[in-house]
Amino acid sequence: MKAAEIRRRFIDYFVRNGHTHVTSSSLVPANDPTLLFTNAGMVQFKGTFLGQEPRPYKRATTAQKCVRAGGKHNDLEQVGETARHHTFFEMLGNFSFGDYFKREAIRYGWEFCTSELGLDPDRLWATVHHTDDEAFELWQEEAGLPRARILRFGDKDNFWQMAETGPCGPCAEILYDQRPKSAKQELTADEFEALSESGDFLELWNLVFMQFNRDEEGVLDPLPKPSIDTGAGLERIAAALQGANSNFHTDLFMPLIRRAEEVVQLSYAAEEPGGVSFRVLADHARAVAFLIADGVFPTNEGRGYVLRRILRRAGRHAWLLGRREPTLYQVCDEVVAQMGEDYPELLHRREHILRTARGEEERFMATIDGGMERFEAIAPKDGHGVVPGEEAFKLYDTYGFPLDLTELMARERGYEVDVAGFERALELQRRRSREKREEQRRRGDLEGLSSDIPTAGWSRYSDDSQEWVGYEQLSVDTDVLAAVGQDGRIVLELRWNPFYAESGGQVSDRGHVEGDGWRMEVEGVARLDDRTLIAGPIEGEFKPGLVRAVVDDSRRDTQRNHTATHLLHAALRSVLGEHVSQAGSLVAPERLRFDFTHSGPLSDAELEEVERLVNEQIWTDKPVAKQYLAYKDAISRGAMALFGEKYGDIVRVVEVPGFSLELCGGCHVRTTGEIGLFQIASETGSAAGVRRIEAVSGPYAYEQFKDHERLLDELGRKLRVPPEGLLQRIEVLLEEQRALREQMHKHVERAAADDVGRLVDGAVEINGAKVATGTIETADSETLRTFGDRLRERLGTGVAVVAAKLGERHSLLAVVTDDLIGRGVRADEVVREVAKLAGGKGGGRPHMAQASTGDPGRVVEALKKVPEIVRPLLERAGK
Repeated sequence: MKAAEIRRRFIDYFVRNGHTHVTSSSLVPANDPTLLFTNAGMVQFKGTFLGQEPRPYKRATTAQKCVRAGGKHNDLEQVGETARHHTFFEMLGNFSFGDYFKREAIRYGWEFCTSELGLDPDRLWATVHHTDDEAFELWQEEAGLPRARILRFGDKDNFWQMAETGPCGPCAEILYDQRPKSAKQELTADEFEALSESGDFLELWNLVFMQFNRDEEGVLDPLPKPSIDTGAGLERIAAALQGANSNFHTDLFMPLIRRAEEVVQLSYAAEEPGGVSFRVLADHARAVAFLIADGVFPTNEGRGYVLRRILRRAGRHAWLLGRREPTLYQVCDEVVAQMGEDYPELLHRREHILRTARGEEERFMATIDGGMERFEAIAPKDGHGVVPGEEAFKLYDTYGFPLDLTELMARERGYEVDVAGFERALELQRRRSREKREEQRRRGDLEGLSSDIPTAGWSRYSDDSQEWVGYEQLSVDTDVLAAVGQDGRIVLELRWNPFYAESGGQVSDRGHVEGDGWRMEVEGVARLDDRTLIAGPIEGEFKPGLVRAVVDDSRRDTQRNHTATHLLHAALRSVLGEHVSQAGSLVAPERLRFDFTHSGPLSDAELEEVERLVNEQIWTDKPVAKQYLAYKDAISRGAMALFGEKYGDIVRVVEVPGFSLELCGGCHVRTTGEIGLFQIASETGSAAGVRRIEAVSGPYAYEQFKDHERLLDELGRKLRVPPEGLLQRIEVLLEEQRALREQMHKHVERAAADDVGRLVDGAVEINGAKVATGTIETADSETLRTFGDRLRERLGTGVAVVAAKLGERHSLLAVVTDDLIGRGVRADEVVREVAKLAGGKGGGRPHMAQASTGDPGRVVEALKKVPEIVRPLLERAGK
């Protein structure tokens, strides 16, 4: 029976028995940003089991996609090495929320396995918790299992809990006996465990009887409405029904392995060393395809880093199979073909999946050779010992090797890795980065004071605590709580503070404070513990007391840009997909910058659609709602939360109804109409897998629009056509330029033919090879390379170095004929040595290489040295 048929029969069976079919939730848990991935069927029902999220049904069934490749549940290192471990798998489940309990759960499990799937009843065994006499008896009553095939185990194997406290209970497992029919049928617990470890017994299904609530003291109290949570592994059931000794040899994986065979052009042999690599490619392709489809993007943090580790582990196994180009993305395409019907998100996001996977593979392929060479040097074959933590960190930082990949490679060669040393090196880098950011913040926010906020000399005038009023008021009468002065500047702590301190990408406010006979310009705002301090130069003699604090009007532009950033984020997710997430931002009065996860440049059409969506929200003048909610309530409403970010129990939510909902502590407009206008200024790459949009809004967008208008008018005047005729006029000019360039190229080519002959005729002979040098003028780099090809052809056997003038630029070109390359003479080595003499540097390929000339006046002398540079190379080649 094929896996798709098993999946369909499972859902149909439980629907017939009164269960509601609930589709698989995303691999990214919708209501728990602290959980890496959905790793069990019950994750989407967690709130229901806890009594927090009532549902309109009491029975449910699912085929849930799951990933276990990070955090507590991490099977990554075992994948490919064993028959059963996977990063991605499907968990079939049936659930009861206070409806039926043990008897029905056991009956359903047995009936489905035997009647629906046709598994041999004589090959099915069960385990129960050693205290669960009820389940022990029910297996006999409902399934007719003999007592000898029901074994009791302790908490480790047969007790399940959601967390340290909360719902929990004993569980029962259904296992399939893969031994010969004549095998022993009465086993001790130790014998059974040993046979399970060896793979003779295959666990198919786990039935969890949630009947207790564990309190903080560890006491188990009976639940008023016991529930059922079960999970059956589709891959394992398929292996049992298809008679496969490994999950990888079922119809879920073999098509992927066959595709990998086609790509790498090698045959799969399960027991050969390369067999592991084929299995890794098949497994990881499934995880990668589904994770990307569910919006995860390769990054260096959180979920994105797990995805990157999976991709790079697959890349290394492709490398072991001899591949030096992207491989996994082609196996991902087979995943889409095989599973797209049951999981339509794969089909809808196919191009994004392939583009993202290929881009990440290309980045890793660019460094893997260098990384493997480095690893060979620090952990040679047939060696032993410890890979230093600093070296492991260098492999991570320079070559992109995740630590677990280095550990795996080290173990394969009998080495260990100094993980503590790696962590120290990583923490040192992080600390330096933090210190650099902190120093930059201090310089920007408390400019002109000492490098630190003064710790001495403070005068405190009140014990009142400070309150933030900057959401509602941009000017306020307030008291000074504390102050310290230094070198004509002053730092103040205000009772009512309207000034925003840089946070969440929004820059600090500017403004002024006026007191009795004095005024200070607010040039810096910073947080210190739970206080906000303002700093700047002061005119007059400071006196404490009542002051007027005024935030500069530029804050209104900052608010426009902050709300526009939220609209931009939502528009990008709408146009590009839910994989888009914030990777950094800057919100200033004059512009906004938004970094986001995406695999490649946006097309003109995509940028236009994003800009249109944002402006539509502006023109409809929607209210921008801000409210404080319990964190769990905000998340359940769909508010965007950053993975790994720590939030309090109460959070501030900013909402543009029907379009954007984010957790945010920043400053925003009251209605979207206040933004006025939004324009994208640029879209560029920021880092691997991260794009950056810079944009303007409000008056700055209007000014950008007017700048463009003025530019068009000026171009029209210079070209003597109205703005609407510019495009046609430019096309005419480009055609004229093309024709002139063609004429110039023909002239240059005729001159180049003469130059080639002149250089070859003037060549000297060293060790049977011609060595030619000289100077030429040419149109551009392309023409220079063409010249180099002709020179190589005419040399026969030889080396040439020419100095070329390309308009205002100067360049060196070295060429070497193929026969000398085979004997170790390389153009890139020659051009580097010559370039050094002219103050430049360069490189290229063995047959042709180019270099800059730092000082064109030294080129002639450098060319005279070419025979001396080339002679030892040619002498070595002649030996």
